[in-house]
Amino acid sequence: MSASILALLAVLAAASIAVTVFAPMAFALFLIALVWPLQRGLQARLPRLVALALTITAIIVAFLGFAALAAWAFGRVAQWFIADAGRLQSLYDRTTAWLGEYGIVVDGVWSEHFNVGWLMRTAQGLTGRVNTTVSFWVVALVYVILGLLEVDEAARRIAALDRPGLARVLVGGTAETAVKLRRFMLVRTAMSLITGLLVWALAVAIGLRFAAEWGVIAFVLNYIPFVGPLIATVFPTIFTLVQFESWSMTAGVFVCLNLIQFVVGSAIEPRVSGSALAMSPFVVLFAVFFWMYLWGLAGAFIGVPIMITVLTFCDQHPETRWIPGLLGSLNPKPGSVERTGVLSRTG
Repeated sequence: MSASILALLAVLAAASIAVTVFAPMAFALFLIALVWPLQRGLQARLPRLVALALTITAIIVAFLGFAALAAWAFGRVAQWFIADAGRLQSLYDRTTAWLGEYGIVVDGVWSEHFNVGWLMRTAQGLTGRVNTTVSFWVVALVYVILGLLEVDEAARRIAALDRPGLARVLVGGTAETAVKLRRFMLVRTAMSLITGLLVWALAVAIGLRFAAEWGVIAFVLNYIPFVGPLIATVFPTIFTLVQFESWSMTAGVFVCLNLIQFVVGSAIEPRVSGSALAMSPFVVLFAVFFWMYLWGLAGAFIGVPIMITVLTFCDQHPETRWIPGLLGSLNPKPGSVERTGVLSRTG
């Protein structure tokens, strides 16, 4: 047991140190699982390289469309924050003075660092990550191209192993993981779209500026469990305070945004995803923050799919089947693979 723990720690340390290698590879494996049905269907009708070219083109178009949509929304809001920096700082000063009248002192390190200047520097820092993100996706895309060419050959090599038990675990785990990852992304996209539409409708109803932008931001950020919905709630709330300068309006928007996240994430999404995508919120939160600590923003997104993969493979072997049974569905069905999985979001 101690040797296994030491080996696991060594692997995690290597993953943290060699993030530029392992993070794009993890994303590439995730993408391969998502697009393999498309690749397989195309290469059944077209030459293999032509099918590969069409699959890669579809990935690039989807990525560029998503990135352009996100850049438009975040860029529009960021421009407004920069243009009205003085007004934001004035509102912040008035708020801290008002809190001071009630004995709530916001000064020292807090007031020195958490101000409009800090927000602008943070926004500029996030903008500066664009080049790094492009490099990340180029490396990941190379992995995807090579991986798609090797899928059939890898399957044959696994089937030819002289250890039938290991081959069964690898084949069964890989196939089931791919199915769950595709279902995870389908449910996540649908629920994020619903969340974005509801946020847009709320912004239009109250006359909040940048209604479409807030809807797009909610759609984009909801792909990251917990962290994304939190950011998608806080920033429109702050903007409401700046635009209307009304605490009652701000509180109402904050409550409505949280209600949207709760209804979609805790009521609708679990019913749509089913028990195959159910996992303790604590485990989901741990996966998001743990992989975000190792790999940054990329880890926050890929953390939950990694947990899906780990639990699915654990479910393939009797000695480790207790792990998904413990961390997965609250009401697992004996003998059913659907006790393994992941809760997409709990708001």
